[in-house]
Amino acid sequence: MLAALPALAILSAVPARAGDLAPATDLSAITIQSAGLSLADWRLPADGVDLSRITAEPAAAFAQGAVVDEDAALGGITRETVPGQETYGPKDAAAAARWADPDTGGQRLSFASQADAVKWEFGAVMLYYTATNGAKLFDDPEWPHGQVEGWFGRDTNNMGVDKLTHAYSSYVISELLHHRLRRKTGDAPGIQYTAAALGFGAMLYTEFWDSIEPTGGWSWEDVAFNGLGAGFSALRNSVPGLDQKLDYRLMIQPQEGRYRLSGKKHFEAQWHFFALKLAGFDGLRQTPLRYVELDLGYRAEDFTNPDREAGIRPKRHVFVGVSLNFSEIMRRFAGGNRYGRAAASALEYIQPPYTMLSTNITE
Repeated sequence: MLAALPALAILSAVPARAGDLAPATDLSAITIQSAGLSLADWRLPADGVDLSRITAEPAAAFAQGAVVDEDAALGGITRETVPGQETYGPKDAAAAARWADPDTGGQRLSFASQADAVKWEFGAVMLYYTATNGAKLFDDPEWPHGQVEGWFGRDTNNMGVDKLTHAYSSYVISELLHHRLRRKTGDAPGIQYTAAALGFGAMLYTEFWDSIEPTGGWSWEDVAFNGLGAGFSALRNSVPGLDQKLDYRLMIQPQEGRYRLSGKKHFEAQWHFFALKLAGFDGLRQTPLRYVELDLGYRAEDFTNPDREAGIRPKRHVFVGVSLNFSEIMRRFAGGNRYGRAAASALEYIQPPYTMLSTNITE
């Protein structure tokens, strides 16, 4: 997943029922009088139904309407025009028709309809994982099996960094799908949960591929962190303003002057952290502090096989730091076009290397 990071109410109409009305009455004397449009006198004599003399005064404030019924003469009933209400969904008429709910008249909110809106994006994610894992079918695969990998202990293979990679991948997929759902459904309610469910599902699919590897296996620890990553995306997009204040971000520092896409050195290069963005707070948004972030994260080092064989003690670092909010900088100075906006969105998930002042609070 790290090789493919993204460049990143409901209205209900309840009609009245005729069966709820009282027995037939004579409404012929109903009048509405008063230049101020207040109701002055309602009279409901009981006998036959004759609505022919219903009037509203002054009529100039109303739009003329007519109702015709076989059993009642409604004559010149007048009514005030009521402006239409805005519903969830795209503003484009064709798109609105595509997503209109015939029952509510608003945006369809079912999981199936929302998933259908991003079927191509989700399909691309699944195709990517199929392409990157398909070779395992020809590399002495085994029947799906499980294994216990542990969490963050020094005796684990990757000191827990691989668990955070699972969380980050699930988070990024969920965020990507949420972004697309916002555009395609007009930011309909509940899309953050649909996006998180699909992101979690995509990572379960990758776990199946791990389960057929002779040296791997289905890991419930991985599944748990897949859920945490997708869950944080849902939380971030549910709490108003949280996405403006908090990012889950990854910084990859080159190892020995180059990047690696796999292996323990690949995990050693990863710095996973939460970035608290001061730009998200009203009192700081118009000050220079809007370009500053406070960071809290985790990384590990000295856990490669040669390091362990040499007797070097693996190190786990919880760190705090201060960094620049490059996403905010990009939006302020280069966000006027689509490329600037795309770069600003990507920088909410990726931190450029060597751009944080940090100190370790654990060894």
